[in-house]
Amino acid sequence: MNLKDLLDARNPYLGYTYAYPHKTAYRPLEPVNLQQVWAEQDRSQLFLYLHIPFCEMRCGFCNLFTTVNAPKPLEKAYLDTLELQARITRERLGEAHFSRFAIGGGTPTYLEPEDLERLFGIAELFEMDFAKVPTSVETSPATATPERLKVLSDHQVNRVSIGVQSFIEQEVKSVGRAQDNRTVHQALQNIREAQIPVLNIDLIYGLSHQTPETWLHSLKTALEHDPEELFLYPLYVRPLTGIGRAGRTWEDERLELYRLGRDFLLSRGYEQVSMRFFRKPTADTAAPVYCCQEDGMVGLGCGARSYTSTLHYSSEYAVGHSGVREILWDYVKRDAASFEHVNYGIELDLDTRRRRFILQSILHASGLREGHYKSLFGTPFQQDYPEINALIDLGLARNTDGLWTLTEKGFEVSDVIGPWFYAPGIQERMSDFILR
Repeated sequence: MNLKDLLDARNPYLGYTYAYPHKTAYRPLEPVNLQQVWAEQDRSQLFLYLHIPFCEMRCGFCNLFTTVNAPKPLEKAYLDTLELQARITRERLGEAHFSRFAIGGGTPTYLEPEDLERLFGIAELFEMDFAKVPTSVETSPATATPERLKVLSDHQVNRVSIGVQSFIEQEVKSVGRAQDNRTVHQALQNIREAQIPVLNIDLIYGLSHQTPETWLHSLKTALEHDPEELFLYPLYVRPLTGIGRAGRTWEDERLELYRLGRDFLLSRGYEQVSMRFFRKPTADTAAPVYCCQEDGMVGLGCGARSYTSTLHYSSEYAVGHSGVREILWDYVKRDAASFEHVNYGIELDLDTRRRRFILQSILHASGLREGHYKSLFGTPFQQDYPEINALIDLGLARNTDGLWTLTEKGFEVSDVIGPWFYAPGIQERMSDFILR
């Protein structure tokens, strides 16, 4: 379907392009030696990511690789195996330098403080200079305690992201999230008192019972805590009780709430970085430069992805309780030899690499530079993909001296532009994936 037809269908929420190819396009591979995977890669500006697949509760909208209320033996076995994987990976990487570090999940702060300390010890295997490397950790209202946050601040974590979703308790309960505002406000106060420089608050629009008035209330309440960043996520799992008024579709309702949130944050001095991401304008820093379109990622742990220029790999993927637990128990039984090879992922052909670069550039405020693309791939992207001119023709993007950036209209249909530009072969792999 061409882009105009997709837009005419009036559903601006086809899919979130946070990575390309999506993990549902991964498949079993013929084993490839880990050292060989990284041997020819530029390892001067890498991103280290540790995945902690544990949470205190499973939200109804969540499709992440995580499990709830894991038994303590599983937690310990997981950290033991994570450290084993880290040691093998560090040895096989050879000379490498890391410019970014993140711990995600799941909820990393679900772990006890001593186990959080252990995570930073694992990161130190990669000669991580915490004073210079920007570090981000995800947390939740129930687990952002002073004791855990002290571990983060002691290791100079400079960003904490907390999933609040809504400051209306009825709305968060509609997606199975047991959360009270007293706990939320205390968690936010704890983060501020820990003096972690960047606070990100995640909010969701499209929840049951949510109205423009309650959405604006959540936005205003979030700003009382003066966050440096906010992510505004559309709900992608239709709630059991609809929020639409008579004669309105759920798509119309979400789009109205998106526009309300965008306009409110822009009026308060925030800048829009992507459809979901808003931040306070910041001056340039001396932090190492990392380019997500070109630089590699080393992901450790069950559920983490690793990116090289020609191969993306990970553990197997699941969302359901039994599927996640099965993969987790298999992971903790692995020995050192099993981490010497990569056997699940996707090889990136030239078309996939080109599309990935275009998607990660155009969906971000920094935009897609004609010269940069040509320097990497040898040809203009308009020649490789003539259909991309539809972005200009439909008023979704502008071309300013060779820099393509999305317009206001383009940002709000980012979740159409992304899936529209997926390669047919990738779309087929994703649709054929059997979710566990």
